[in-house]
Amino acid sequence: MAAAAMSLPPERASELRELIQRQLVKMDVHGRIREVLAETIREELAPEHQQLSTEDLIKALRQRGIVDDVMKELKFVTDVNEKERTSASKPSTHFVAREPPVLKKTNIDPTRRYLYLQVLGGKAFLEHLQEPDPLPGQICSTFTLCLHFRNQRFRSKPVPCACEPDFNDGFLLEVHKDSLGDGSKMVDATTMLSICDPVHLVLIKTDTFGETTLVASYFLEWRSVLAAENGITNVAVELLGVGTESKVSVGVLNIRLEMYPQLSKTLSPEITNTQFTLERQKTAEKERLFLVYAKQWWREYLQIRPTHNTRLVKIFAQDENGVNRPVCSYIRPLRAGRLLDTPRQAARFVSVLGYERAPVIGGGGGKQEQWCTLLAFICRNKGDCEDHANLLCSLLLGYGLEAFVCVGTKAKGVPHTWVMTCGTDGTITFWESLTGHRYIHRPINPDDPPLVEQPKPLYPYRTIGCVFNHQKFFGNCQPTDAVEVCVFDLHDESKWKPMSGEAIKSVCSPGAASSVPPFPPLCASAIDAAVTSNEIELQLRLLVSEHRKDLGLSTVWDDHLSYLLSPALAAYELERTTSISAGNEEFQDAVRRAVPDGHTFKGFPIHFVYRNARRAFATCLRSPFCEEIICCRGDQVRLAVRVRVFTYPESACAVWIMFACKYRSVL
Repeated sequence: MAAAAMSLPPERASELRELIQRQLVKMDVHGRIREVLAETIREELAPEHQQLSTEDLIKALRQRGIVDDVMKELKFVTDVNEKERTSASKPSTHFVAREPPVLKKTNIDPTRRYLYLQVLGGKAFLEHLQEPDPLPGQICSTFTLCLHFRNQRFRSKPVPCACEPDFNDGFLLEVHKDSLGDGSKMVDATTMLSICDPVHLVLIKTDTFGETTLVASYFLEWRSVLAAENGITNVAVELLGVGTESKVSVGVLNIRLEMYPQLSKTLSPEITNTQFTLERQKTAEKERLFLVYAKQWWREYLQIRPTHNTRLVKIFAQDENGVNRPVCSYIRPLRAGRLLDTPRQAARFVSVLGYERAPVIGGGGGKQEQWCTLLAFICRNKGDCEDHANLLCSLLLGYGLEAFVCVGTKAKGVPHTWVMTCGTDGTITFWESLTGHRYIHRPINPDDPPLVEQPKPLYPYRTIGCVFNHQKFFGNCQPTDAVEVCVFDLHDESKWKPMSGEAIKSVCSPGAASSVPPFPPLCASAIDAAVTSNEIELQLRLLVSEHRKDLGLSTVWDDHLSYLLSPALAAYELERTTSISAGNEEFQDAVRRAVPDGHTFKGFPIHFVYRNARRAFATCLRSPFCEEIICCRGDQVRLAVRVRVFTYPESACAVWIMFACKYRSVL
């Protein structure tokens, strides 16, 4: 102890002594030492009355595990995977989620309030009633629970899908992270009652191929614990499905809530229930007034021109739980901390998140509307074009640009959303959130004489009905809603009918007692790019060799040629992110040197946003160019393949694959 205190300043040493002393008292170590002492004296000293040294005593305590217990209790272990140590009072710029986090014990700041949320199993997940128990080592479908509360994110360990999934996880949520100032660190129950942020739970199912589906999204009202005896409460949370199944129960989670440190005095259930009722009434009233305003605005919009009723003017949209929310509430300026450096990199990140239309039951070609909350979108790692556009718009606003989501159509009248930024010089740029492509918009003037050269639009958009962000909403009231002739002077009310900023603010501003969930922070990638690149590359080599073997062809790999393909893959990704292409000369020169005279070289690059090698290989074979390389016949055929995985925040990644071959040309 003295040795430990030597290198510490005196006040820190005394603080440490006091801390250890408190811990010893709490564990009743003195009592336990007395017992051991009595026992040791009884055992050791009965035969001959010898002196007991301190060493003997420590040895006896060690044997009975008491020293270990004390040391264990004194160890403050935080997330072993978290590389950055940040002080408790300063919020970290981003959260590092490694899977699965090894949270054994954590360093609890005794001056702060925490909510300890335990998920203790689930029941009645009836869709998995017939599921057999997985055999040891067998890959099976899993459930993962993702949580977000006041800028903190957590993820459970994946558990096998079952009728009674074996969740057993505890999460320590700081109740007043980033708020209330450091001056009032310890908050009482009454202050906490005013913190109306719910705990957002999202349940994801991952199948044996790594494909994810959103099972449920639930907002947990945690404040009931403030009125619970002993500050502990158990709740059975019934999860409902999403989209078309938002009224169907998918299962029940057993959740236990506990306050740390314990509350000196709890509230009465009447007080908490009154607060909840008041909040609900206030929110409902604001939503009612906004609905009245929106109806009035729509009537006025239709009076301008009766044909306006066919335009895509979207004021409300349904979220994953089938709740109607104003479209402006799906957007917030979102800062990515140090995870993304530029707006174009943000656009690249959004484009490599998977694209999947919301599932529809039955035919009819109807589009099921489902605008996901941000947590549901990024945890599932894929979503519809609206989800991509909302996220991209939020990130661009975070970078200080004036960004809007546009609602309109593509070719053949297919409804679509994309993003637009307005430059200070009046430049209008369209951003396609599914590809990361950018297009400058130059309107065609229909009144120009026929000989005047008109710009050719390169973008795929045909009509536009409205544009909106977190504060503004404009309905297009120009004579035609065709994008190519559209003028984006949003201040001109004869071209764009605005909605009242105050009305939007009343239901969409963060902090208002509205039903809009706050945005979670983005997480750093948990994927090791080099390891994943190697794994996919080895799997592809096996698949190619097997495929050629079936065709009666042998396979010789050229490792040197494979390595030479790396710069090309890096250049392709750089071009996607920055629109700048570089380094092609060196790549071509290296390939020329590696391919001797009289030999032919063929290469085929392809890009995916998923990490399933078998699925990628099947897609490659459908391309005649790629198939020609993989099934190459001839003299001295050498094959090469290179994989490069580029990781982005969350579990998004861009996977570039290049197949190549060289062979002796026989004329």
